[in-house]
Amino acid sequence: MPQAEKILFNQEHISNHIFKNKLIVAPMTRISADDDGTPNDRMRRYYERYALGGFSAVISEGIYTDEIYSQGYANQPGLANEHHQHGWEPITQAVKEHGSKMIAQLMHAGAQSQYNQYTSETASASPVQPPAEKVSSYGGQGAFPVPKAMDENDMDAAKQGFVQAALRAAEAGFDGVELHGANGYLLDQFLSASTNKRTDQYGGPVENRVRFLTEVIESVREAIGPVPILGIRISQAKVTDGSYRWPGGEADAAAIFSELGKTPLDYIHTTDGDGLGEGFGNDTLSMAQAAKEYSSLPVIANGNLGDPEKSSHAINESAADFVSLGRTALANPDAPYRILHGQSMNSFDPSLIMQPLANVKEAELEQNIFKE
Repeated sequence: MPQAEKILFNQEHISNHIFKNKLIVAPMTRISADDDGTPNDRMRRYYERYALGGFSAVISEGIYTDEIYSQGYANQPGLANEHHQHGWEPITQAVKEHGSKMIAQLMHAGAQSQYNQYTSETASASPVQPPAEKVSSYGGQGAFPVPKAMDENDMDAAKQGFVQAALRAAEAGFDGVELHGANGYLLDQFLSASTNKRTDQYGGPVENRVRFLTEVIESVREAIGPVPILGIRISQAKVTDGSYRWPGGEADAAAIFSELGKTPLDYIHTTDGDGLGEGFGNDTLSMAQAAKEYSSLPVIANGNLGDPEKSSHAINESAADFVSLGRTALANPDAPYRILHGQSMNSFDPSLIMQPLANVKEAELEQNIFKE
């Protein structure tokens, strides 16, 4: 292993939690829960592989938070009731037994819901229809409906959904929670000018559009207390609009990350097509660099960082504190040990893992894990 890459295996802190290295599994939608959203043993086997493979932490796929509007996909896992909570307990236990942290990504799909067992309508910041069709690998087809605009009661219910799911996550053994504020889901629908057309205190200038996010953060932290990890994931691009960029560019980034930095967050997790690329046009910072500079919080960077030379460069150049791996981790659940011992990486083949549906395949579970 080259000297420059050794930094990936230094311990790092988030709040008072010690991570054994700087390599984290990114959240990835795998739609493998039971029909009612309860996690199962197949999911335990899936998540445990990453801990066996040496990752310091595993961030779960997006978990829906309530029995109203939050569910996004069929067979998406939930933390919306005690039955869901108990389903997660053997999963968190298995991951933590191998010395890894486990963080629950809490997600409200909003307008990007393409299946919801609790209701046939969707809800969002404004009645703006997502521009693309539903994702076939997540079991969807056809156009998204036009969502209803959330009123104050709807927003309070969504906020309480995040709060209650975070409390259940703590009870289920998660080390913390990550709020899904990226990829076009509800929190991002409030943040983005393309989906937020409100004229109240939650719409208009970027300082207003970030308000609902900061209120959710404050409410969750008040409920869970100071010990559990609390993070948020932020992107510009959406599942249904991959080319979207904040209209104000780096000025918007400065406003958004500065406001997030004032909240009781422990970290920000940025994701972009290139985790180290110019995030806002020529000669601008990357998303991760902007998050670090304007928030002063620890940052997890995501986006095409599977090459250990590139991921270590991100750490060595202080562009990020951690890197999260998605496709690389799918193909190499033992990526940390492969890097540490100079083993070659498997290439990611979406036809084997993500098609025809993105559910967990038996071949993944039978894959040999390279152990230290």
